[in-house]
Amino acid sequence: MTRTTMTITYPPVDELKAQAKRLRQAMTERGSEITHAAALELIARQYGARDWNTLSALAAKPNDKPASPIFVGAHIRGRYLNQPFTGKVLALSAVPGSEFYRITIHFDEPVDVVTFESFSAFRQRVHAQIDENGVSPRKTSNGLPHLVLDI
Repeated sequence: MTRTTMTITYPPVDELKAQAKRLRQAMTERGSEITHAAALELIARQYGARDWNTLSALAAKPNDKPASPIFVGAHIRGRYLNQPFTGKVLALSAVPGSEFYRITIHFDEPVDVVTFESFSAFRQRVHAQIDENGVSPRKTSNGLPHLVLDI
């Protein structure tokens, strides 16, 4: 099972170039010739990079271990609006140009996000931003983060 974690690992640059070469050969066999440069750009797009230079720079860095056990499909726990929850990660992606991640969580049981006794408002799915520690930068009026994951 492929896991999307908060730290992306890339194949070595030589393997990426070999993938581009195989892509170019396959395209030629199907009657759609492309240049090696175009094949490199297509491989970069497959890995979510804007171009080959970006991908090759990312792939040249040493691959670190994942920063956390958070990945799509992971069962996690934490606090949402200071209410405890358990749930499943449905989506996880890096926010371009920042150190934050977008996360979508489906709670196992709906969470009451209202603290008044006179009424309730339940949520079962939330979208939020978190940092590498699983903490939301957004805070409630009493200063607590909206979302804190136990990682």
